Amino acid sequence: MYVEFFQLVPLALPIVVGLFGLVIGSFLNVVIYRLPIMMERDWRQQCEELASEPSTVPEQARQSRFDLYYPRSACPACGAQVSARDNIPVLSYMLLRGRCRHCGTSISVRYPIIEATAALIAIVVAIVLGPTWQMLATIGVSWTLLALAIIDIDRFLLPDSLTLPLLWAGLVASALWSDGGSLFVDLHSSVLGATFGYLFLWGVYQLFKLLTGKEGMGHGDFKLLAALGAWLGWQQLPLVILLSAGVGALIGGAQLIVGRHARHTPIPFGPYLAAAGWIALLWSEQLNAWYLDRFF
Repeated sequence: MYVEFFQLVPLALPIVVGLFGLVIGSFLNVVIYRLPIMMERDWRQQCEELASEPSTVPEQARQSRFDLYYPRSACPACGAQVSARDNIPVLSYMLLRGRCRHCGTSISVRYPIIEATAALIAIVVAIVLGPTWQMLATIGVSWTLLALAIIDIDRFLLPDSLTLPLLWAGLVASALWSDGGSLFVDLHSSVLGATFGYLFLWGVYQLFKLLTGKEGMGHGDFKLLAALGAWLGWQQLPLVILLSAGVGALIGGAQLIVGRHARHTPIPFGPYLAAAGWIALLWSEQLNAWYLDRFF
């Protein structure tokens, strides 16, 4: 019934998923900000040796409970709680002209950008895949990849609480739809994709460490590529690796040239993996066909 409605009214699907994407984007802002803080709180509670080091946990986050749902969102400057009318994705930011209603402190523009990005991602997926189970799964994966990418940019961190559920969800999705009508890939390809994805970056990490004595990437990158392999299958891993490495080299090189990063400044690899995985989810067949037609 719902599929027939969206087929009769093609514009309805992008509008619905776009509005829903704005709401999810607002929640992703909470996840991106609070999840790393929650992790640091746990680490400091578990490791007594860290007690003597300066904490980066904000004062308002040092209360007994701090998670994705409590306390309510508040201005980081004055601590005033954000009311429901001031928490409407994008619109509230525009009406408030990017400032806190109570103290007038500027609010970072990244919040509406992430909300709009989550909506735009959902709209693109809906247009490409249409009203299907693949669309719903891809939108969920896409939002998770967006959160991971921003957290990695901020903290050089890919939380297990996001990468591991993404990995297991890919394996389960492949198992549930493996009866000739797989959601994306069959279970065999999914398991091999997760295995080879993890082992490939783990091998690169070990080789780099052997040659230089330094760690070239974090373990979260292994898990993220394993998760992408679970969703895409082992067949698409070369495409993901090629896309992420190419984009990473171009952006990293450009940052070195313009002087935004020193030569030895670490660059997070997670955003490039996330972007490459998202592109492969939507356009892997077209990209592979283009490559084969051009070079073979």
